[in-house]
Formats: sequence, structure tokens, C-alpha cells
Amino acid sequence: MKYGYARVSTIAQDLTLQKGELKKEGCKTTFEEKFTGTKTDRPQLKKLLGELKKGDTLVVTKLDRLARNTKEGIEIIESLFEKGIKVHVLNVGLLENTTMGRFFLQTLLAVAEMERNLIVERTQEGKALAKQSDDFREGRPRKHSKQQVQHALKLLETHTYKEVEAMTGITKRTLIRRKNEQEQEQEQMNYEIDDVIRK
Repeated sequence: MKYGYARVSTIAQDLTLQKGELKKEGCKTTFEEKFTGTKTDRPQLKKLLGELKKGDTLVVTKLDRLARNTKEGIEIIESLFEKGIKVHVLNVGLLENTTMGRFFLQTLLAVAEMERNLIVERTQEGKALAKQSDDFREGRPRKHSKQQVQHALKLLETHTYKEVEAMTGITKRTLIRRKNEQEQEQEQMNYEIDDVIRK
């Protein structure tokens, strides 16, 4: 029997593409997980590995969906080989329990780990560079300009949050957050002015 395993790194990511590819390959059962590859606790993978029996095939779209690093990948796949379970990586092919098959596996996993590390390095370098900018803010970039937000906050003086959201496309949650930020900034400014006057 063919079992599929689909994993993405964050809750926001979608598993649809992986699940579709695994279904096309004939997987009757697919175990899904939304966990970063760096986490050791992946309950669905653990459950799947416990279900697999001799003669079964484990199917994944890419090797890095299965393992956190080269060492773990080799351990998982070699333990499956020992139980007579085949491993099919869709963008590579069927991995075989032979000397060449094992060499190919180690090479692929090492490349996948290197690519993952390079992505992390580039992300960190990009963030360090962005932090040097005066207008850098941690988190997701804002979708609306400062002027648009200011206009929306002005509209709140005569309209409800729902009405302003409909007019500007800026969500109620964002408006409340920006309004609170503005009030805090104003309070800080007032405090500084009072402090100057007292001196």
C-alpha cells in the first residue's frame, strides 16, 4: 500500500499542492503536518512510521519534507529499508536499498540541507540589511501607506469601523491597532512637552 506524507513549515502555508501530487501517485492515505522541519516532535510522521509495514511504499514530494537534516533523513530511510518498506520521492524517483541507492540518498539529503541553510543565511542577511533602514519595522510589511491609514483614522471621527473598512479596505483590526499606536504616540509627546515645561 502507498502512504503519502505532506508537510509545510508554517500554519499559513497550504498543503493542497503536495496532497494533489500524492493522490495522483496513488496514495490512498496521506498524513499531513504543519510543522517546521527543525522541530523534533512531528506526531503525524511518528504515527505514519508506526503504520508502515513490509511491502508498503512511503511517498513524499521532496526529501526535505521528510527530514530535518541529512543525519535524520538517512536514519529514517534506512530504518524503513530494514523493514522492507520502499521510499518514493516524487521529484527524484524510487530510492533503493543498494550501495548506489544509499550514496544517492546521502547526496540528495546533504544538498537539501545545504539549500535550507543557505535560505536561512540569506534571510538573516536581508533582515540585518533592512534593519539599517530608518523605516524598518519587525513583522509583515504594511499593505497601506501612512497617508491612507491617517485618512482612515480621520474617517473614524464620523463613521463606524465597519464603514471605514468598507471605504478604505483597511481592516477593523488594523485600524484599532493604528489608533492605539497613535494615541500612545500622542501621550508620549504630551508627557515630553510637560516635562520640558516643568524644567
